[in-house]
Amino acid sequence: MNSAGQREKQEWRRELAARRAAVAAPVRAAEATALAAGAAEVAARWAVGAWVAAYVPVGGEPGSTALLEALRAAGARVLLPVTGPPGPLDWAEYTGTAGLRRARYGLLEPGGPRLSTAAIESARVILVPALAVDLDGVRLGRGAGYYDRTLPAARPDARLIAVVRDDEVVPRLPEEPHDRRMGWALTPGGGLRRLGERGN
Repeated sequence: MNSAGQREKQEWRRELAARRAAVAAPVRAAEATALAAGAAEVAARWAVGAWVAAYVPVGGEPGSTALLEALRAAGARVLLPVTGPPGPLDWAEYTGTAGLRRARYGLLEPGGPRLSTAAIESARVILVPALAVDLDGVRLGRGAGYYDRTLPAARPDARLIAVVRDDEVVPRLPEEPHDRRMGWALTPGGGLRRLGERGN
């Protein structure tokens, strides 16, 4: 992507981060509850007895560990990323909030055995953190590139779902050749929404 495209991405990131920082605590809590309900429906539809790759929301990210508990209650097994040097993410199984530990970048990670970067190949559903996603499925992340390096190893039929707030589903975002498009968005107000069909 050229420098103009990179600047556009950075402008989007600044704007979206500011919007998230302004969300009131009661709104965050209500959105987290709604996202947990939506995640339970996703697991019941596609992942009973199967692996779902997810993450622990931090900072202004929508959602909470209630989303992870909802996945497990619906019958899914949950993979969470384990941070390391730049490259594809390593994974470990989520066994409950008591098994989480503090990690770099303010993240929470499972304290159990690492399952290797290849664990993503087992996930039928991948819930992907995003600052925004557009109607064609183009995702805007924070810019570190962890998911860009991880998603190429996902199974071809994996359901890729960006978890965002309702106003973070936008008409169009800048796209790079290596971007893996999302098939769905999960939002607090709209639930699961199919992407790639210009909103139809």
